[in-house]
Amino acid sequence: QVQLVESGGGSVQAGGSLRLSCAASGRTFSIYAMDWVRQAAGKGREFVGRITWSGGNTEYADSVKGRFTISRDNANNLVYLQMNSLKPEDTANYYCAVYNGRMYEYWGQGTQVTVSS
Repeated sequence: QVQLVESGGGSVQAGGSLRLSCAASGRTFSIYAMDWVRQAAGKGREFVGRITWSGGNTEYADSVKGRFTISRDNANNLVYLQMNSLKPEDTANYYCAVYNGRMYEYWGQGTQVTVSS
């Protein structure tokens, strides 16, 4: 089992920045990758980005590429999502999730990000 807890959400004006954190505990040695996924009200889940746990390789959705950066602190089992140049369309509940290469195994409870114009 892996437990995930997100933090760092809040309200910000368009153009602003936020940094989300995801703290992992439990069987973290089994993690292949960590994803950030968001869900806006009334919409489906949207992949935001991924970082592999060991190599630190990253990939991003086109909608956030160049604005968002994912990083990790393996020693403290933390994953970050640095969000810059935020837009109102980035408003959503943001989740971190453990990805095993085929599917999501564990999810955090989410943290709300609201961007006002």
